[in-house]
Amino acid sequence: MFGCLVAGRLVQAAPQQVAEDKFVFDLPDYENINHVVVFMLGTIPFPEGMGGSVYFCYPDQSGMAVWQLLGFVTNEKPSAIFKISGLKSGKGSQHPFGAMNLPQTPTVAQIGISVELLENLAQQTPVANAAVSSVDSFTEFTQKMLDNFYNFASSFAVTQAQMTPNPSEAFIPANVVLKWYENFQRRLTQNPLFWKT
Repeated sequence: MFGCLVAGRLVQAAPQQVAEDKFVFDLPDYENINHVVVFMLGTIPFPEGMGGSVYFCYPDQSGMAVWQLLGFVTNEKPSAIFKISGLKSGKGSQHPFGAMNLPQTPTVAQIGISVELLENLAQQTPVANAAVSSVDSFTEFTQKMLDNFYNFASSFAVTQAQMTPNPSEAFIPANVVLKWYENFQRRLTQNPLFWKT
């Protein structure tokens, strides 16, 4: 029913079923994993009104299991990418795997999937930083740079009454900078590589 993928590794398509509604994938050498993809295989859909909460579990320094909610998969959203590299030092959260005595090895983490009602999934809050940004780093950098430039230039804005005539300085109206900023953002949203043409 589920698959798990880590870059540079084989796809795992046979999770360990630890309860009727709970599945676990082992992630050996988890400290070298940045992202993990969890997906439905497409062979068996969730029952009507059900979905799967996705959890990341790693052993803390004392060897105890720390579970963190990453997000979910459903028939309508059959796959998800999660960033786990920053989660290895966070606090655990409530999870449905508590009563199970799953073996913990110091270098092996686990991805747990718990089949639950969709209403319950909607009320859960995933751990911060687990979702992967849908904006690539270049686009994100460009938007931050635009914001920084606009804020910097706006901080020097003065009214016409406050201006002191100086023949050696050129002034650019703030509305021109704002118009450029808005046009650049619009074009970046439509095509992040527009500047290459």
